[in-house]
Amino acid sequence: MKDSRYRFRRGKRSATFPGMRGTPGDMLDRRGNTGPVGQICELGIGAPVMVRVSRRARRMALRIDSVGGKVELVLPRGVPAGAGLRFLAAKREWIAARLAALPQPVPFVEGAFVPVLGVPHRIRHDRNSARPPVEIVDGEIRVGGDPAHLARRVRDHLVLTARVELAPRARRLAARIGRQASRITIRDTKSRWGSCSGQGNLSFSWRLILAPEPVLDYVVAHEVAHLVEMNHGTLFWQLVESLTPGSAAPRAWLRRHRNRLLSYG
Repeated sequence: MKDSRYRFRRGKRSATFPGMRGTPGDMLDRRGNTGPVGQICELGIGAPVMVRVSRRARRMALRIDSVGGKVELVLPRGVPAGAGLRFLAAKREWIAARLAALPQPVPFVEGAFVPVLGVPHRIRHDRNSARPPVEIVDGEIRVGGDPAHLARRVRDHLVLTARVELAPRARRLAARIGRQASRITIRDTKSRWGSCSGQGNLSFSWRLILAPEPVLDYVVAHEVAHLVEMNHGTLFWQLVESLTPGSAAPRAWLRRHRNRLLSYG
């Protein structure tokens, strides 16, 4: 049985436009000449361009990677380098607008505000050695120890908090439908919020701990429902709704705030 994954497509926004065809195998390099698949190009559009040839693509497409701030140009097989360059030039304003709309990165540093279960918390270095290494209390993420390790400590604690919040929810919902998750893992995935394997293993992105609780409940319900329905058919969505009524709202929230969640850390 194939894995069923709730994807957010690596934080990319895309648009597809009519393309042109030409000599097979032509690709762009840094100067716009032919080169290998996956070449990074610097074409003066304000961001690196990753060029990729796709056997499945029927038209040229542009995608914005919100995590790395890169532009991906997808070319069908047979589209020449010159056509790709002209396509990029014609869509320069579209690219600039999408890049400008991306949220600014929020590193885990002293004074930064980071949401925990949707509630903003301020990161503060705590010099009190008697306190725990990391503590979420009174609207703050208090971090002890060497300030040089503050970012890592914050991230590790958020991953742990995500496990504490997500795993019990998944087990509880699985029990409601007479199923059991074989294993539950928390990962720093860049391509999905959660997944369910054919063996009943559930996996979730730690970044869900940044979102409001109804969003966590929705993603957990989504993956637990795959323990019964390994598809996205009508019965699947009915099961999701029975596990977390009103699931449309948190699902829409996740689509709207995807890039923001990816900007932290």
